[in-house]
Amino acid sequence: MTNIFIDGSAGTTGLRIYDRLNVRDDISLIVLPDELRKDDNARAKAINSADIVFLCLPDDAARQAVTFIKNDKTAIIDTSTAHRTNDDWVYGFPELTGNREAILNSKRIANPGCHASGFIALVKPLIEAGILNTDTALSCFSLTGYSGGGKKMIADYESNDKSLLLKAPRQYGLTQQHKHLKEMQAISGVDVAPAFCPIVADFYSGMEVTVTLFKHDIKANIDDIKAIYKNYYIGKLVHFDDLADESGFLSAAAFSGKDDMQLCVFGNEDRIILTARYDNLGKGASGAAIQNMNILMGVDETTGLIY
Repeated sequence: MTNIFIDGSAGTTGLRIYDRLNVRDDISLIVLPDELRKDDNARAKAINSADIVFLCLPDDAARQAVTFIKNDKTAIIDTSTAHRTNDDWVYGFPELTGNREAILNSKRIANPGCHASGFIALVKPLIEAGILNTDTALSCFSLTGYSGGGKKMIADYESNDKSLLLKAPRQYGLTQQHKHLKEMQAISGVDVAPAFCPIVADFYSGMEVTVTLFKHDIKANIDDIKAIYKNYYIGKLVHFDDLADESGFLSAAAFSGKDDMQLCVFGNEDRIILTARYDNLGKGASGAAIQNMNILMGVDETTGLIY
């Protein structure tokens, strides 16, 4: 039996992880009563009693939680942005070259950001294959459901008297300082951060990340890119699909409630569209965290996941 503690179980990601793990018979959940949920001594005791700890906390609180560990047994899966570009932590995207083995042998795993997951999944293989130069200036836009904004945003969107402005898609991150940009650049291997345009819309969950390329950006053609994805992603949770087309449309909600990610390539030889679709709460958050936990436990990494 593996002992699991979720530090920050009242947040959107923490609650989702709790609900998923609570029905498993190979896990024992350590749960603090509400009055001790923010008590540092109680948290420290729970963290050190666990085999694996999920940190579902703001960045500063996640950094503090790591200092509570007084043993070499407890493994941490941090869902915040605090450690994603820290060289002492493994980036928790198992499908990237060498990452699955690194996760298995690590006690410090940084769970990827939701927007960042799609961008990195699309760009990293092309950089590794040498058909996309690291100094290429990329642009990326990403559609997401409102659940990624946490409890307040969920309440705003689900309010009976919500603003008319919330009924249409809203772009944010306008200063080009979005918190995912640092990992998008560092993990994908590009020299400069992309021009990133995240957009939240009036649907609960789902995500569609798009990266655009021009012919002069790549040392290959559209079929070469498709072949790279087919050969790079051979597992069940990230996969290339050459036939995804909903009568000329592509819905950002297609993978809502699922834990896998679908990559597609559209366009022509002059202008190419790369897309990644998944659930911002699934492969973009709790699903990825549980996949990493499964790897640490030595069980099938898809255990408890929907795909």
